[in-house]
Amino acid sequence: MENSCPKTRVFAVIFDLDGTLLNTEQVTKDILKNFLAKYGKIQDNEKEKKRLGMTQKESAIAIVNDYDLPLTPEQFTREILPMYYGKWKEAKPLPGADRLMRHLHKHGIQFALASNSLSKNIDGKISHHDGWKERFVTILGSDQVKSGKPSPDIVGVKAGKSAQMKVVAVPSLQIGTDTFSVADSILHSLLEFQPELWGLPQFEDWVGKTLPIEPINLSGIFTDGLFHAYADNSLTVLPDQIWGLYLGWVKFDELKVSKAVISIGWSLGCCNFERKIDVCTLDGSNHNVYDGKMQLLIVGYLQRSISEDNILILNNLDILDEDKVTADAALSLPAFSHKLCKSFKREDYVVDDFRVESEI
Repeated sequence: MENSCPKTRVFAVIFDLDGTLLNTEQVTKDILKNFLAKYGKIQDNEKEKKRLGMTQKESAIAIVNDYDLPLTPEQFTREILPMYYGKWKEAKPLPGADRLMRHLHKHGIQFALASNSLSKNIDGKISHHDGWKERFVTILGSDQVKSGKPSPDIVGVKAGKSAQMKVVAVPSLQIGTDTFSVADSILHSLLEFQPELWGLPQFEDWVGKTLPIEPINLSGIFTDGLFHAYADNSLTVLPDQIWGLYLGWVKFDELKVSKAVISIGWSLGCCNFERKIDVCTLDGSNHNVYDGKMQLLIVGYLQRSISEDNILILNNLDILDEDKVTADAALSLPAFSHKLCKSFKREDYVVDDFRVESEI
C-alpha cells in the first residue's frame, strides 16, 4: 500500500503513555472537573489545552494559578493524586498498542517509554498489564529529566521533532489534530500503523484483509439506522482512537445473532463532535426499520480503514459491497467467532433488564 511517509530504517521506538498506549485520559477525564467543583470553580477547556505537555509540577502550579485555588501546588497535588490512583487500574490498552509492542518484542526491536508522568505514577499505570514493564528497555518519567515537553528530554510530538526523530502521532479528538501537524504521520489508532513503511518487520497477523482484535462489547439503542451505545459506564465508552470499518456480531432483542459490518466515525453536532456508528447486517434483513435495544460485539478490523494519505478523516467511511463480502467470509472463521467472548453468555451480561440469550 502506497503511503506519503518515506521508507526509513528504524532501529528503536520510544512510546508516549497516556493517550497513546493507555486510555488513562478517558477514565480520568472528570477528576479535575469534580475537584474544581468542590472549590466552586468550573473547568475551562481552553486553559486545559495550554497545559498539554507540562510536567506534573508545572501543571499543578498552572492549575492553582489559573483557577485561583486556595491551595499551594503541593497541597493541590496531595489532594488530587489519590483520586487518580483508583482510576488508573481501570485504564485499558488503546487499539493496536499491545499488538505493536508484542510485535516489536518478538522481532528484537528495542522500545522505551517516556512520559510526562512521575516515575512512580507510570509504574502505577502499567503494572496492571502483564509483560509491559518487562518489555521496556528504559522507562523515563518527568521527575528524571530537567525539562518537560516540548524539550527533547521527554518525547512528545514537538519534542521528538526537536530531537530529529521520526514521529507518528495518534491524537485523541478532545486534543484535536492541529497540535500534531508537524508529525511525520498521523493515525487514528495504532491499528493503522504499518511497520514496513519504517523499515520494521511487517505484521503477520492479518487474516486476508481483516485483523482479529480484542473483542469490544457494547450495548445500546438502535434507531434510524444508527447504534447509540449506553454511556453510563466509562469502561464501555469507545476511545476516541476507535475509527474506521470493523466486523462483528449484532443481536436485536430476542432475534437471532447476525453478522455485521460496522462503520465508526464522528459527526459534528451543534457544539462538538458526536459518535456515529453505522451498522450493516449481512443476513439480508432490513433492520433499518427496527428501533430498540441492540447488543454489539466487535471482533475484527477491516484493512480498507487504513488511509493512504497522511490526513485524519473524522467522518464515517461508507460501507461498500466489497466490505460486506470480506466481512462475511471472515466471520465464518474461528478467529472471529462470537463464542470467543465469554461476557456474551447469559449468566455474565445483563444491561437494563436486557438479557443476552445463551446462544451468543
